[in-house]
Amino acid sequence: MPQTIGVGMLGYAFMGKAHAHAYKTLFYVAWPPPLVPRLAVVAGRDEPSVRAAAERYGFDRAVTRWEDVVADPAVDLFDNCGPNHLHAEPTIAAVEAGKHVICEKPLGRDADESFGIWQAAEAAGVVHMCAFNYRFVPAIRLARELIAGGRLGKVLHVRGRYLQDWGATSEEQWRFDRSLAGSGALGDIGSHLVDLVRYLVGEITAVTASTRTFQPERSVDDAFGAVCELDQGALGTLEASRFAPGRKNGLALEVNAEDGSLAFDLERPNELLVSEGGAGFRTTLVTEPEHPFGGWWWPPGHVIGWEHTFVHELEHLLGAIAGRNEVAPHGATFEDGYRAAEVCDAILRSSVAGAREEVAYRSVTASERAAARR
Repeated sequence: MPQTIGVGMLGYAFMGKAHAHAYKTLFYVAWPPPLVPRLAVVAGRDEPSVRAAAERYGFDRAVTRWEDVVADPAVDLFDNCGPNHLHAEPTIAAVEAGKHVICEKPLGRDADESFGIWQAAEAAGVVHMCAFNYRFVPAIRLARELIAGGRLGKVLHVRGRYLQDWGATSEEQWRFDRSLAGSGALGDIGSHLVDLVRYLVGEITAVTASTRTFQPERSVDDAFGAVCELDQGALGTLEASRFAPGRKNGLALEVNAEDGSLAFDLERPNELLVSEGGAGFRTTLVTEPEHPFGGWWWPPGHVIGWEHTFVHELEHLLGAIAGRNEVAPHGATFEDGYRAAEVCDAILRSSVAGAREEVAYRSVTASERAAARR
């Protein structure tokens, strides 16, 4: 039996439920798991609700202060599923307490905050992951294999959209407040697009963008569109909106290269469309044993869903903590979370200035890491 690892979680709603489900599921799907997660403590503001969540999800106890999670000696891994304004302080406190960490996206409300979180994690020498779960969709992983393996030749274009339709809601008001969320559709769903472009194709070096706020009382964007320049010469277009009626979770990507193309739509998550040598697209059902994560689940043709991406992601994180694998390149480190935030900040600057903005990335050097640890 593998060793156990105590998990402390901040947040118990949407993402908290997804992460808790994954911890419990990976125990028997990814057998033997790198480590056996033990759900030690969960934190939330509303005491009756967080106690009920702890009972449903199987946590040993519930608290109303994240500080109690960080201070708990039973917690080895701090899982931050809280709202954006609670990403920096609790995560930094956790890494300084020697906990390994996973933090939901966006890593911070802006690039400066994200950089500070990354710096703190590097200085502490803990394992860290930013929860960009779409890297762990089997079809996305197969797309990366095809691109990185040169099957399609040099990439020329990448285009992505992420459309949802709940923007007019009066619920979850924190998402529409800049001081709490940082940005709107851009950071919430657009950051997924930015991360996938970086993961599949390469670094974004410049952007020309516009944002729109359709509800005038809000302080964040409701939609954005951007033209992106990439370091290998490819041209990208990205858009995201929370005002697209009929679109519930419509993430789609297409990559065009010299010798072929591929396309993915999250509404058909088990499928990857591939065109090679000028032929029309063929649909690959990514459930065969030779496909990414193909041996984890069911026989070929038995599809999996959105929630299973978190099982893949958290198993990968536990593998890094156990020393089986590194977080990068397939998992998003806090550096990846920071770099996505830097692109998002450039998109906002471009929209304000009405001009092209270059993306400048900061780095944490080896000497800085060593000095911080001393």
